[in-house]
Amino acid sequence: MGKAMRLYWGYIAVGPLIVAWTQQWALPIIAALSVAVFAYASFWVPAWCGAVNRDGKTYCRDNAYGLLMGCKRRQHRWQKIKLIVLRSKVGNISRAVFPTAKDKFNGFIAVGGLLSAIAAVIVTVVSGG
Repeated sequence: MGKAMRLYWGYIAVGPLIVAWTQQWALPIIAALSVAVFAYASFWVPAWCGAVNRDGKTYCRDNAYGLLMGCKRRQHRWQKIKLIVLRSKVGNISRAVFPTAKDKFNGFIAVGGLLSAIAAVIVTVVSGG
């Protein structure tokens, strides 16, 4: 149970985040949950590496943590972040960052958490609270 909680705590945080928005909890709580969900999906969720191999055609299938991070290979560690920043080919980014349906779901969670955090900050600023 302990290892599962350590690996998948971000999925559990999604539930309270949804409840927080529907029940109109305090905005700092919503912002904190949003940042936690975004950080989990981006840097901690168990995933495949997905970095481009040396042949330029295949993608690494080693285990990694987070959608934006690579595997244990030094060259792969930051390759996905560089791919998003430096390359403009959407297909390459999509195949590298989201190689499986699970990774696409995690990407959805990451974007949702980021948008939720931004919305919480905007609502706080606009409402003056």
